[in-house]
Amino acid sequence: MTTRRIPRWGDFSHLVGFTSGSCLDHCASIADVRRLARRRVPRAVFDYTDGAAGDELSLRRTRAVFARVEFQPRVLRDVSIVDTSTTLLGGWAALPVVLGPTGFTRLMHHSGEPAVAAVAGRSGIPYGLSTLGTTSIEDLARDAPDTRRWFQLYLMRDRGYVKELVQRASDCGYDTIILTVDTPVAGRRHRDVRNGLTIPPRITPRTAVDMALHPRWWGNLLTTEPITFATLSSTDGTVADLIGRVFDPTINIGDLDWLRGVWGRQLAVKGVQGVDDAVMVADHGADAVILSNHGGRQLERAPVPLEILPAVRQAVDPRVEVLIDGGVMSGADVVAALALGASAVAVGRAYLYGLMAGGERGVQRVVDLLREEIESTMRLLGRTSIDQLDPDCVRMRATS
Repeated sequence: MTTRRIPRWGDFSHLVGFTSGSCLDHCASIADVRRLARRRVPRAVFDYTDGAAGDELSLRRTRAVFARVEFQPRVLRDVSIVDTSTTLLGGWAALPVVLGPTGFTRLMHHSGEPAVAAVAGRSGIPYGLSTLGTTSIEDLARDAPDTRRWFQLYLMRDRGYVKELVQRASDCGYDTIILTVDTPVAGRRHRDVRNGLTIPPRITPRTAVDMALHPRWWGNLLTTEPITFATLSSTDGTVADLIGRVFDPTINIGDLDWLRGVWGRQLAVKGVQGVDDAVMVADHGADAVILSNHGGRQLERAPVPLEILPAVRQAVDPRVEVLIDGGVMSGADVVAALALGASAVAVGRAYLYGLMAGGERGVQRVVDLLREEIESTMRLLGRTSIDQLDPDCVRMRATS
């Protein structure tokens, strides 16, 4: 027979407590950070980051391929110590991750590129500043002197100005240029059209409602320096308007040769989407190929980087590094890409969700999640260093 009694405080006092910390601290995944970001910023801002071209088939397919990856773990291995560091384009990196270049960054949070670069520096990974960034080459170098800085370059109609940008990057200690080659014209991004997104944001009856719903974001926008593209003089209008005015649709392989001639440091070519083009840019002097469909934001129904990765890795010179971007939403995705042949992955959307959710702290939370997930995935795979991640670690399921 059960005997009942009145519990004493000492019997359960150790069970009573209140959880402290911010909403970011309770985000267990980047998907959680994304949901928090959606609540923190106006719809047009979130959609600019979250959306893609057309009906967004490329974006969905890119993410779906990661879901098809099945790991092949080995057991009875000592995984007490895991080393996630690697060598990337001639420099050490604590993680096989690059915080990739993104445009409009101060639109997501007023702290912008310097906040992202600060996290990259603390975390021991590179950061890429975009030609469409809202912080200048010089200001970022001043604000993040200890961060390994890369500069992402679009070729513009004015080659003299392009050469000037390259020289400024060199003078400020950037060690790598990322030449983006998949944007001769702008992709058709339906969400941006529907939202009427412009730079700078215009106040309309619709955005006035957003002001009421997101007063902190609008307060930061209106009380800090106006958002402009720091390296471009003509900035008003939509993204498509800007690209049409400034970018050069005649870009060809001769331009890569020209850039190789004026830039003597590391050179990566981003936006490659096929084996033949990967071989071509490697043969013309690229130190790295970045397989990318621009996060699904340019060509609708574009190839999926993870699917073409093994063939590209096999085809190009082993001395040429192969990176991918697009669809990476976890450390497990990073490990899968490395196992299939990538030297590293570049993330953009993932850290922008963090920036929208909580500025620099949000970006740090995303990088911390990636690190924790990379480490735990490697341990559960029975691998303790990046060079142990190879095709034996994975197989592709027919469906997710």
